[in-house]
Amino acid sequence: MTYLRYALLALLLALALMLALANREPVTLALWPETISAFAGASYTLTLPLFVVVGAAIGLGLVLGLVWEWLRERGIRAEAARNRRELARLREAQGLAGESQPAPQRQRDEVLAILDERPEAR
Repeated sequence: MTYLRYALLALLLALALMLALANREPVTLALWPETISAFAGASYTLTLPLFVVVGAAIGLGLVLGLVWEWLRERGIRAEAARNRRELARLREAQGLAGESQPAPQRQRDEVLAILDERPEAR
């Protein structure tokens, strides 16, 4: 599975490299349309290779999507934290907070301890 993942990553890297080499032509990005720039008397433009513009747009979209999803799931994470605190409080109230073994294992250990204490078992 690891080799498959590395092969897929190598393929994606090769595709991105081919896209970058095929789109090296410079493009001009303008903040305002020409009519507004002429009216305002100032023109803000930036000339970059096309693959930089496309890569930046994809990267910005990924970052904004991750932030949006993180903010959307904030309520779910808060509810999970509340549930964990409530569970810990209930376990502490029942005296189970220090016991990390599952119930069947605890019962087996208790039975073995009782058998060890009996004099005829020796």
